[in-house]
Amino acid sequence: MSLKELKGQGHWPTLLAAFLYFDFSFMVWTMLGPLASEISEALKVTQNFIMSPDEKATLLAVPILAGAILRVVLGFFVDRVGAKKTALTSQTIVVLGLFFAYFKGETITYNELLLVAFILGFAGASFAVALPQAGQWYPPKLQGVVLGLAGAGNIGVVIDFLFAPKIAEIWGWQSVFLVGAVLSTFILVVYMFMAKDAPEDVYKANPKKLKDYGKLLKDKDTWWFCLFYAISFGGFVGFAGYMKVYLMSTYQEEMAAFGVGTLSEPNVMVIAGYFGALCIFAGAILRPVGGAIADKIGGVRSLYFFYGSVCLLAIINATYNLPFSIAILVLFLIMANLGMANGAVFQLVPQRFGKDIGIMTGIIGCAGGLGGTALIKTLGWSKGAFDGYTAGFMIFAAVVFVAILGISLVKTRWRTTWGVQAGGRI
Repeated sequence: MSLKELKGQGHWPTLLAAFLYFDFSFMVWTMLGPLASEISEALKVTQNFIMSPDEKATLLAVPILAGAILRVVLGFFVDRVGAKKTALTSQTIVVLGLFFAYFKGETITYNELLLVAFILGFAGASFAVALPQAGQWYPPKLQGVVLGLAGAGNIGVVIDFLFAPKIAEIWGWQSVFLVGAVLSTFILVVYMFMAKDAPEDVYKANPKKLKDYGKLLKDKDTWWFCLFYAISFGGFVGFAGYMKVYLMSTYQEEMAAFGVGTLSEPNVMVIAGYFGALCIFAGAILRPVGGAIADKIGGVRSLYFFYGSVCLLAIINATYNLPFSIAILVLFLIMANLGMANGAVFQLVPQRFGKDIGIMTGIIGCAGGLGGTALIKTLGWSKGAFDGYTAGFMIFAAVVFVAILGISLVKTRWRTTWGVQAGGRI
């Protein structure tokens, strides 16, 4: 596929708007991850409230869980009222929630933080709007790279880890919510003028009823795709959300060596954000690469390689007490392969469920969010129960291996049934 071929089809302003909307929404959705340590310290000082490992994991998991559930809801409205109206409404809710968190500031309670975390789920649900809106404009043979480009908006979490800890160090953690609110308002205006729903001669909407969800849930391929995306996207967003907590718990002294030579807590938090951003960047930027690879060699073959790499790397991280530099490399490669697996999964989904892409994006996106929630809670449980993360990484590796077995079970049927007329490589 050439860049000229991509430009000659579809609607590039909508593709760009979808990317920006998802990018900044993903940034907002995961902003509690790089702020968890700062917020925890602030609540301890101002309210004498000490977060347990489980409470910290819950705070980080709520936006992921809310985003998972709301993806189904927004996916339903994409089919009913269109992607643009759905996006504008959802983004408005997010903006209001961010301003609420900022104005509450240091007086905000843990329960109020959980409410804000739920509202951030609307930002995470943008996935179920941005991807179908972009994909509706393009033919099957370009779905992998198009949805990969739109989905590369998950690079927003990298922005979080690069800037949120530093902003929190200088102006206070609540200022990060103000920055997020202002940026989200700007994106709301940009999206309003750039994005367009595909006309009927390009994509004919087929509004679904609630019973249609039930019908699709009876299709066994729906559940296979849910499993595969719960691994790839769930793994990516779960590790991204918990990355800073993991680094601070495991490698705090080693990270201090990259700062000013002191264990000053704010400094180490910022350094942890930088290393977290490095690892997350790999998964975010390589999502369209995974889609392009899947377009060329097929989604099934691509997933074998990506999942196999993740499984092996997770076992290595769980089994060995890795030096900090090697651990960062392993985490970098895990996130890179998870990001490419995201693109590969969504090279297959539009070919199997092209007529139901809106609702299926919501369902499968929900599974991805649930996978991320489960991973965060598993890592939090592992830390609380064993004072380490070996069990958490081993459980994740086992689930990835189950997904690899699943690919082996479905590949022949897929290639000889719907894959014959799908329009792309399976």
